[in-house]
Amino acid sequence: MFKGSHKPAFSNDASLQVENHGTAQYPFRLNFYDKPPLYDVTIEDLEICALDRLRILAEIESSAARNRSWEETKSFTMAQCSKYLPLNANSARTDLHSERRKDHLGHFVLRLAFCRSEDLRRRFIKAESTLFRIRFETDDGQERRQFLSSREFRWTAVDNAEKEKYKAELKANYQGFRNEDDKERAFAQENYYKVRWTRVPDLVEKRKVFLKGGWAYVPSRDQSSIAYQEFEDQLGNALQMTAKALPRLDEDNRLLPILNNLSQGFVAGVSSDWVAPSSEGNEDQVRAEMVDELAQKHFPLCMRNLHQNLKKDHHLKHFERLTYGLFLKVLGLSVEEAIIFWRKSFVGSHVKDDKFNKEYKYNIRHSYGLEGRRANYPAKSCQQLLMAESSSYGCPYRNFSPENLQSALLSAYSSQGLTSSDLPEIMQTVSARHYHVACTRVFETTHAKSGVKRGEGVGAGESVTHPNQYATKSMEMEKQRKDSMDVKAEMEMEVDL
Repeated sequence: MFKGSHKPAFSNDASLQVENHGTAQYPFRLNFYDKPPLYDVTIEDLEICALDRLRILAEIESSAARNRSWEETKSFTMAQCSKYLPLNANSARTDLHSERRKDHLGHFVLRLAFCRSEDLRRRFIKAESTLFRIRFETDDGQERRQFLSSREFRWTAVDNAEKEKYKAELKANYQGFRNEDDKERAFAQENYYKVRWTRVPDLVEKRKVFLKGGWAYVPSRDQSSIAYQEFEDQLGNALQMTAKALPRLDEDNRLLPILNNLSQGFVAGVSSDWVAPSSEGNEDQVRAEMVDELAQKHFPLCMRNLHQNLKKDHHLKHFERLTYGLFLKVLGLSVEEAIIFWRKSFVGSHVKDDKFNKEYKYNIRHSYGLEGRRANYPAKSCQQLLMAESSSYGCPYRNFSPENLQSALLSAYSSQGLTSSDLPEIMQTVSARHYHVACTRVFETTHAKSGVKRGEGVGAGESVTHPNQYATKSMEMEKQRKDSMDVKAEMEMEVDL
């Protein structure tokens, strides 16, 4: 299945196309993923397919952690799907085979990544079930009916005699009708299906079905609940089987690092593909003397913590310096300004000029790609910080005790509008291990005066997934606010003249 070549994995196979623009292998947009992919694929494409799907699932989990409504969750998820994992109906004039093949492969790769613990399996099932439900609700009506007809859901159609026998009980679930005649007409047009009550626990919990002799009488308007539960049950069983087979992959050193990286994605969040903007030609270049003020206004807690430790101790350990230095580099601090910044920051420590020039200056230039391998090192992402071996330069939301975290948040952001009343919600997301969501909520709260609303994140509902993403967005918003104030002041001066 997996090859190391660079052959494209998703070539358009004309033999699989059918007249309705669907495919013989994937006749429907909806999929229960009963059959594994049995074709060759490159490692590169395997990773891309899985990561793009993981972005969608991370957005779904983020929506749940942020208590978004169902319509909000559906809206944000569909926006992410159109960007990373489009999946069109058969009537669309697109390469449906490639879309559905990518969807199919990504799902099975993530099965391998998330089958290895009970917690990962539970989270994967919940996110995948939500994605299936969103696709089900947004699917073409005719294609959805064809999909349901193509599968054996083990339901029994209720005939007219049985429907009439329990008429009073079945009509009791009809709500919102203005009069009895409207309710009678709706009942006459409704079809019912019998399934064992254990297959529709959500409908039973909400008292939306009539129960008799262990059977649940499900109206056609709630038929989707049977499909949802069937999807969850089959996926749960499949993950158990995958977990038993996974040890066979232990010797494949190509695949395991990818699976480990993917499973960590739920912890850090991968709902954004943020890329640092180019600093070339930037008139607002960051200078050494600006860093302290920027830290007070715009830095996320991880970088703010490193900055405060540097001010207090006049020194940082190697990986702390590397993490903070790369963050400042991507923020726009040139290598010349970086040398000035670190030299001033070390004043008062044991690091003298001679030692600084021999050791630290070389490391700074090395991180900018001017020494050694001359590689352009990127700044650390939230996922990398969450997996850091040392808590001194990792994510405070994960590494700090609850008491220390709350104190640090109030100390860092009280001047920007964060109050003790905001802490319970933030700490709730921390205790649920949604660390990037907690950081995003802090951003929303501290930028409320700039017009950021709850749920907007750092733009278009995106969660924070990179420290530079947080700082860059904060700085952009302040610049926009100042530009707006300047324009307003100019207009007022023109009126006075």
